[in-house]
Amino acid sequence: MQNFEYCTPTRIVFGKGVIEKLPEVLGQYGKKVLLTYGGGSIQRIGLYQKVKELLQDFDITELSGIQPNPKYNPSVLEGVKLCKEHQIEVILSVGGGSVLDCSKAIAGCACFDGDPWDLITGKAPTLKALPIVDILTLAATGSEYDGGGVISRTETNDKLCYFSPLVFPKVSFLDPCYTFTVPKNQTAAGVADAMNHILEQYFCADTTLMNDCFCEAGLKSLMVNGKACLENPEDYQARAEMMFVCTLACNNIMSLGNSESGWPMHGIEHALSGYYDITHGVGLAIITPRWMKHILSPGTLPRFVKYGVNVFGIDPTLKPETIAEKAIEQTYAFFESMGIPMHLREVGIGPERIPEMARHVAENEGLEHAYAPLAEQDIAEILTASL
Repeated sequence: MQNFEYCTPTRIVFGKGVIEKLPEVLGQYGKKVLLTYGGGSIQRIGLYQKVKELLQDFDITELSGIQPNPKYNPSVLEGVKLCKEHQIEVILSVGGGSVLDCSKAIAGCACFDGDPWDLITGKAPTLKALPIVDILTLAATGSEYDGGGVISRTETNDKLCYFSPLVFPKVSFLDPCYTFTVPKNQTAAGVADAMNHILEQYFCADTTLMNDCFCEAGLKSLMVNGKACLENPEDYQARAEMMFVCTLACNNIMSLGNSESGWPMHGIEHALSGYYDITHGVGLAIITPRWMKHILSPGTLPRFVKYGVNVFGIDPTLKPETIAEKAIEQTYAFFESMGIPMHLREVGIGPERIPEMARHVAENEGLEHAYAPLAEQDIAEILTASL
């Protein structure tokens, strides 16, 4: 078991109707608010109107149009500009993980006088950040309970993780009812995203029984409740449990004391969505079984056997190699059963840029140190197998 330090400073306010507490909570951090959101979904479900009604005594500046795979230019840069012009005291993120990731980058960069990209790349340290409060409308990324966010810079095909303990949300409002209208394809992609967050922590060299059980339960919960959400989008129990597992899946609580895995599937997928701007969860679903198959070896076999037996209930008396192969097949089959496209060609990605993407990943993601080390050729083979 590895040494670790752990602190989650975010207050979670979970359940139906909890947004009524918003004025009291937000007022603790200031009255000058930058309201960040994406497209029109929060208007369609009445959440935008509710927020404006609750915050009628606050000074609100708005930043809308934040896209999936949130963009450094224009969204982060425009948010930083608005914060400085209006002396913003607190950021209110209303939407999914992309809106919140963008808000985290804005929060840090608004308190920095240098080139904001230096902060995101880690060239300069984050020494101060604006406080963030969020209202979540999509269960997927876990950004509501961690200190990281992923930002894309289109002109360089970069998709980088910006992390600082200073950008943990102060308070996250999680009302599962706001996820009822999430389309089926986005619900499925959210399940795949959260499952992959858990898998990235599960597949490592040094683990504990407690963490293994935690991860295995999380995976089974996501599969059961994800299917239930597709069958009945307004199943409160399923939406609530799915949201709760997604929240826990990405703040490292499931892997405290484990060795690092390197998060190789995310490293590879970042190139896919950095180059082609595809849905993150879809890219992860496509990559996951191909990565599994590629790294299966005598050294990793016991981990796959445990995964297959404990998550999918595969007969433990079968040959270890058979259990591992069935586990990989069932991982693929589950994502496919959720309606997720399982080939890169289905999302408009051909073989043309695979060498370029493989080189980009190898140079920027450090996967030579992953649980199963990956060189440029390995990455190219995984991408090719995913076509």
